[in-house]
Amino acid sequence: MKRKLADKEKLERLWNTDYLKAMGGNFLLFFSFYLLTPLLPIYLDEQFAADKDMIGLVLSGYVIAALLVRPFSGFIVDTFNRKKVLMVCFFLFFVLFAGYVGAGTLLMFALVRTIHGLPFGAVTVANSTVAMDVLPSSRRSEGIGYYGLSNNLAMAVSPTVGIAVYHATGSFVVLFWIAFVLAMAGFACVSTINLSPRAVVRKKMPVSLDRFFLTRAWLMAINIAFFGLCWGIMSNYVALYGKQVLGITDGTGLFFALLSIGLFTARLHGGSALRNGRIVQSCAMGTIVSLAGYMLFAAFQHQWAFYAAALLIGLGNGHMYPAFLNMFVKVARHDQRGTANSSILTSWDMGMGLGILLGGVLAEYSGFDATFWTMAFMQLAGTLLFLFFTKNFFLGRQLAGE
Repeated sequence: MKRKLADKEKLERLWNTDYLKAMGGNFLLFFSFYLLTPLLPIYLDEQFAADKDMIGLVLSGYVIAALLVRPFSGFIVDTFNRKKVLMVCFFLFFVLFAGYVGAGTLLMFALVRTIHGLPFGAVTVANSTVAMDVLPSSRRSEGIGYYGLSNNLAMAVSPTVGIAVYHATGSFVVLFWIAFVLAMAGFACVSTINLSPRAVVRKKMPVSLDRFFLTRAWLMAINIAFFGLCWGIMSNYVALYGKQVLGITDGTGLFFALLSIGLFTARLHGGSALRNGRIVQSCAMGTIVSLAGYMLFAAFQHQWAFYAAALLIGLGNGHMYPAFLNMFVKVARHDQRGTANSSILTSWDMGMGLGILLGGVLAEYSGFDATFWTMAFMQLAGTLLFLFFTKNFFLGRQLAGE
């Protein structure tokens, strides 16, 4: 009897070794990619004298590529051997960092950045699906929330590190090689995951849209795209704004540090809410807190507002995103986890891509005021959409036991 209880306790353990490896690989994946994010606009400005709308066009290339590949990625990881798919995609992801070093023209850089989006889009879907597979079903909602912390925390911390390295070395080449090494370490980490064998889908299934996109979650997808747009504007233009408007030449890293503190705090606090089924409440709180942060960012051109907004946006997104991910998974069948993952990432990236493009055009022709007020009003629209429509949409479509 004691042995059975011990086996059950082991089976239901959240922080198992393979889950930690998946989280570690995910952290290194996003850390290496977003290490460059706030500095690439500055790099393109200094290295190639690109104006803001051209910067937006170049940087949106990877998002477009990720959007193209993600729907197929969900289908592939649901159909074929997930571990093999993960290893191939992760290998291509880390190798392509070397391409930044050799990109001597703006066109070459744009090509490398765009091509890099293909394995990035695929590996994020494959790794998150593998992480779900190694979680016990009773802890899956909680585990999904903590897993999301690894990429959101990396997206917040890595720009701080990138900015610090750049100010210490003055070299973008050093940053490119650091990103290469970190991504290679992530590849090594996930290569040791032991994934239980699962039946590979052999029989022919009719081709339908829901094999590539979770159509049951269409309103949730639209909603998360609003929030991705806001994140895309903020994360890609905050360093340029800090430098050109606020005169912050070495303090943008503090913005991302506060953002990461907010994300980390929210994930620790929100884990129990997800475990106890308070997904909708956690998401609603996150959207409202993020709205306060974006409004503060847009309304005041002062350093205190700049840094306070970072903390609020981090707190809000730390509650909102893992709740949305849980909602996508809960309206999907158990054999659609890859599709659920690819669908939320596709929607988020669609919003981010629009945000990068729109932010570049607005910043170039209307100034940063118009750019960040647009960001704030899009967050308001997304918040109202969730509170009045998406919340009930999810509650009416969630599947029991998923």
